[in-house]
Amino acid sequence: MATVDDTRSRSDGRQRLLLAVVAIAAVALIARLIFLGDRVAHWDEGRVAYWTLRYAETGVWEYRPIVHGPFLFHVNKYMFALLGPSDFSMRLIVALVGGILPLSAWNFREHLRDLEVAVLAGLLALNPLLLYYSRFMRNDLLVAAFMFIALGFFVRAYDTGRHRYFYVGVFAFALGFTTKESAILYPVCWAGAAVLLLDHRLFRARDRLPHSWKQELVDHGFWLRDVLRAWAIPLAVGLLEFFVIIVVFYAPRVGGTGVGFDTMLSNPALLPAVVERATVGSWQEFYGLWIAGGHQEHAYLPYLGDFAETLLYGAGPLVAFAIVGFVADRYSKGGPRDVVALGAYWGFVSVLGYPIVTDIMAPWATINAIVPLAIPAAVGVSLIIRWGQEAFEDEDTVSVAMTAVIILFVAGFSVGTAVDVAYINSASEENKELLQWAQPHNDLRESLDKIAVVADNHEEGADVLFYGTRPSGSTETRFYVENESSTLYAPPGGPAWHTRLPLPWYLEADGAEVTSTEPGTEPGEIEDMPPVVIAYEWDREELEPHLDGYTAHEHEFRLWADTIVIFIDESYLE
Repeated sequence: MATVDDTRSRSDGRQRLLLAVVAIAAVALIARLIFLGDRVAHWDEGRVAYWTLRYAETGVWEYRPIVHGPFLFHVNKYMFALLGPSDFSMRLIVALVGGILPLSAWNFREHLRDLEVAVLAGLLALNPLLLYYSRFMRNDLLVAAFMFIALGFFVRAYDTGRHRYFYVGVFAFALGFTTKESAILYPVCWAGAAVLLLDHRLFRARDRLPHSWKQELVDHGFWLRDVLRAWAIPLAVGLLEFFVIIVVFYAPRVGGTGVGFDTMLSNPALLPAVVERATVGSWQEFYGLWIAGGHQEHAYLPYLGDFAETLLYGAGPLVAFAIVGFVADRYSKGGPRDVVALGAYWGFVSVLGYPIVTDIMAPWATINAIVPLAIPAAVGVSLIIRWGQEAFEDEDTVSVAMTAVIILFVAGFSVGTAVDVAYINSASEENKELLQWAQPHNDLRESLDKIAVVADNHEEGADVLFYGTRPSGSTETRFYVENESSTLYAPPGGPAWHTRLPLPWYLEADGAEVTSTEPGTEPGEIEDMPPVVIAYEWDREELEPHLDGYTAHEHEFRLWADTIVIFIDESYLE
């Protein structure tokens, strides 16, 4: 029987654990916010940020699955209104979610040892890939974080029987579905893991009595029935909560006329049509592109190899410790624990599955495996730490030294790689295993700042000219847009607006007026040359004689194999 002192000691221990988790989350948040706006926007960041600006200006938005869910558009619309459009403000919500993610470890405290909870928070805070992509405006970190947070609250609802935890979990779960279409894979993974957890119980029951596994299966059926009965009302409320969030986020905005969420507020009769557009219409758009659209028609092994390479460079120790933690917990006395096994199954299936469903080779896809694998990894790291503690108590110097080397290696790898990729070489080919190739080098920032000043000082005509052209021997057009006004609403008129990214985001934020030339246009044919001309480096020699007084700035427009030249009439900087 527990004494008062035992209860007080346990309470004090939990308070210290909570303080540790909060402190780790505070470090995670600081690490994500400092220098957040320094890196030049990636291609994808520039695309979504540009259309968010256009949405804020026109009030028009509709779900386009090629740019994923509506969460960032709606949230950043208000973020830009509050803080102004910038690289910092566009990434802020992702940084905040990534910063609070370590707090979710606290929800697993009934299933993990105190040390394991603290280590789990630390892994979620300092893993290099989680840190870098918490400082990156994409939905991948958001969907993984929201789903992990949701799972934690569902576990907490199961532990306590309190409905409020379930409703918070549903809120996070629904937000996950507003970020990216891959959210649908998370409940599938959980369901598969649940089947394996049931198999654990049936397997252990078989060892007790010859037919006890059958009785175990029947007992679980009755348990599930009782749970559904007891939670019928909360489940119904949660389903309604999920539905409302989906409709609010996915409903189109029409800017004043038509069937949209904004017009429905003044005309409630539009509610059925708005709900249909937000649900059935969005599903049809999603299915048409991501399921029936053929985006996953690629060889599996190269994608798996690329996925594994990113894991090796960005989360190698975490994956190794996840294997150690899973095996140790599975064969330990009283094991395996459900939460540890669930995280392992979920994570390992993600390693094998995401190379199938992803449409491009992208490092951010690994986030979907790293987050769940952090649970068994925390068990593995904690096991090593406990061995070291026991060796210290036994005065086993060799074992203590080996433990120290392992822990220092893991900490050094995580912190060193995280600092390098997030701050020092955040846009460098040196980190090509962790970065996606469509990332301009950071020296582009200097030219972007100059363009902003030029656009502010230049009064008549276009401020920026994209010199539209084609690479030698290619039919692909670069930079040319036939009708610049077509970029007011998505999708833009072609043929080559996307090759300008991420520049349109900056030019729109700066209020620059933009034009372009048709491929084949000779520089001498251009009248009233704007003060800024942007071209690919293969056109530099042809353009320079016609840009007397301009200063040329050459930049790597991607991590490799893509160089542009920005010609600036710097008299407008004075």
